[in-house]
Amino acid sequence: MSELILQNISKTFGSITALNDVSFTVNDNEFFVLLGPTGAGKSTTLRVICGLEKPDSGHVIFDGEMSDDLTPADRDVAIVFQQYSLYPTMSVYDNMAFPLRAPGRKVPEDQIRKSIEQAAEKLRITHLLTRKTVQLSGGEMQRVSIGRAIVRRPRVFLMDEPLSNLDAKLRESLRAELKHLQKVEGVTTLYVTHDQIEALTMADRIGVLNHGKLIQLGTPEDIYDRPANIFVAKLVGTPRINLLPVERQNGGWNITGLEININLAETNDLPESFMLGIRPEDVSLNPSGEYPGEIELSEPLGVETIVHIKSGTAEITCLAHGLVQLKHGDTVRFDINKNHLHYFDEQENRI
Repeated sequence: MSELILQNISKTFGSITALNDVSFTVNDNEFFVLLGPTGAGKSTTLRVICGLEKPDSGHVIFDGEMSDDLTPADRDVAIVFQQYSLYPTMSVYDNMAFPLRAPGRKVPEDQIRKSIEQAAEKLRITHLLTRKTVQLSGGEMQRVSIGRAIVRRPRVFLMDEPLSNLDAKLRESLRAELKHLQKVEGVTTLYVTHDQIEALTMADRIGVLNHGKLIQLGTPEDIYDRPANIFVAKLVGTPRINLLPVERQNGGWNITGLEININLAETNDLPESFMLGIRPEDVSLNPSGEYPGEIELSEPLGVETIVHIKSGTAEITCLAHGLVQLKHGDTVRFDINKNHLHYFDEQENRI
């Protein structure tokens, strides 16, 4: 497999800046996820890598060699799209064989058959090889798309939100299978998604992209535990992080709206006012808790319950373990884990 480097890539479409000086490296055998909302520039990044778009500036480098003048065919990358892009009149076998039968490859048919059978076994689609793709479900078609990419043995896999059209249960299953397959095959993979769960569960490293700029780069733990700014903090984590304005008052810190003081004496370098981030799992219900509140809404999810607590004029979200029997208007007390707080300045950057 290969190392992929994007070096200072910029790309505009008229007055729209799709990519703004984007640089990152996908290491050999790494599962790298590019995470961002719709319009962040994720798909444009893939199109630049595979040669379908020419950047205004910057370079795409495979294994230390510039690929700027290479055609898409010569870059030897395989793409799995959100839409399955299969030939409906062909069988599953012929769809998977198609890239190996390209005129320039000259792969013997016995080698093609061996490659397809091995890929089909790993993806559990051996029983589908003789079927036409129009007879397949969405999950089966996406497995065929992945299998067609695998048999090529490309330098790099590019995956453009391949699971977004599938139902939740199937997405969960294929996430685990894709990650396992990537490690077994030793495939350098760049996977783009807007789904933070996919990013956190699948990635070795994550790059967060917004409005064409790379905002943060790190492991899933880095991105979740030390978000670079409020945008990243809100992008990852379910339920969404609590963000509350704080001001220094009477020697302490007052959380605006909640009308409670929080002891942050150990943090002396904070400005007079800032935004405080509290993950819902760091808010815990406790009959003898430090802070009072009233239940606004309770959302039981089985293994956990999302609890919305009104305290003063503001609301704070808590993630409680198990099924919690609470109803609107119940009074509760809660604690905040002060060891896991996040601080953001007026520019919304991490302090």
